[in-house]
Amino acid sequence: MKTSSDQSPKADTIAIREGLERTPYGEHSEPIFTTSSFVFANAAEAAARFAGTEEGFIYSRFSNPTVAHFERRLAALEKTEACIGTSSGMAAVMLTVMSTLRQGDHIVTSRSMFGSTVSLFDKILPRMGIEVSWVSLTDTAAWKAACQPSTKMFFVETPTNPLTELADLSALSDIAHSHNILLAVDNCFCTPALQRPAQFGADLVIHSATKYIDGQGRCIGGAVAGPAALLEDAFLPVMRSTGPSMSPFNAWVFSKGLETLSLRMQRHSDSAMSLARWLEEQPAVDRVYYPGLEHHPQHELAKRQQSGFGGVVSFEVSGGQANAWKLIDQVKMLSITANLGDAKTTITHPSTTTHGRLSDEDRKLAGINQGLIRIAVGLEHIDDIVFDLEQALSHC
Repeated sequence: MKTSSDQSPKADTIAIREGLERTPYGEHSEPIFTTSSFVFANAAEAAARFAGTEEGFIYSRFSNPTVAHFERRLAALEKTEACIGTSSGMAAVMLTVMSTLRQGDHIVTSRSMFGSTVSLFDKILPRMGIEVSWVSLTDTAAWKAACQPSTKMFFVETPTNPLTELADLSALSDIAHSHNILLAVDNCFCTPALQRPAQFGADLVIHSATKYIDGQGRCIGGAVAGPAALLEDAFLPVMRSTGPSMSPFNAWVFSKGLETLSLRMQRHSDSAMSLARWLEEQPAVDRVYYPGLEHHPQHELAKRQQSGFGGVVSFEVSGGQANAWKLIDQVKMLSITANLGDAKTTITHPSTTTHGRLSDEDRKLAGINQGLIRIAVGLEHIDDIVFDLEQALSHC
């Protein structure tokens, strides 16, 4: 990207202007390259592309201009060298594991994260001969104590789904790198609009583009951002051979989502803050989880590590699952769905949806009880969101 001075472009500008060069047609909006393959000028060019001695697109399972445009834009926003788009957020997590770990390796992580990631690490990785140690997300001493000679990765989600706990990325980065361990961070809740883990020492930044990057609940996709050499040498061969690739159309939607991401994340955060403070005042609510609240255990860390507190608010109602379900069933406007990051506010019961496949013991260890409700605050007027919840709470 070129500017008229030595000043580097700001993030809001990068989100709109970064990407590939225009085609000879001079389009203003980025095109969608819906093609499975690409034509070569001659046999020698084809051979050079396949050998990797000449740059260029080959086959859309692992190289496509529209996907590359999204990858460059997200990498620029995350302040990393490169990025690989994937078919889903969980595909991004699995690609990270398959590209960096092998039988006999060890990973340290926390149960304070998305239920599907917990299931992957708890049930599938051990079948591949990868050992997993579970520690408290917020206890940095526990992460250090868990390190073994075979430890190859720290994997964290911050803020966590659904309790919005935060990991101290600088502290974990120092521990990881002192033991030659990679630090991988799921940045789904904040996105680069509110947090850039690489600036705190993260080696790999993982996204479910399905959420805030899309912003309107339209497409499924994911991404891993990190060092160019690591992604090219370790990740790309796995992507090329296993095929968890992002579709060109979805990549185009995500690129457009990045253009408005900063504005949307600010609105999500402002409304979530207002909702969290309102929920604290409700007699039927026992506890509110939101990093913007002063009593949140990592409030000061959130102020240092993030530029905003995000759009997810979780809270506990008295009466357990019965009252939680009663409240959810009474909403009129909010959407009862487990997705988040949408322009429409969503509400869900984590114990029986996003974390429903976990055992009772695992949910207890993660701090997810039957009275917990998660709200992903959308872009509707905050007064309307509050009104809907107020009438629903009156039934509890």
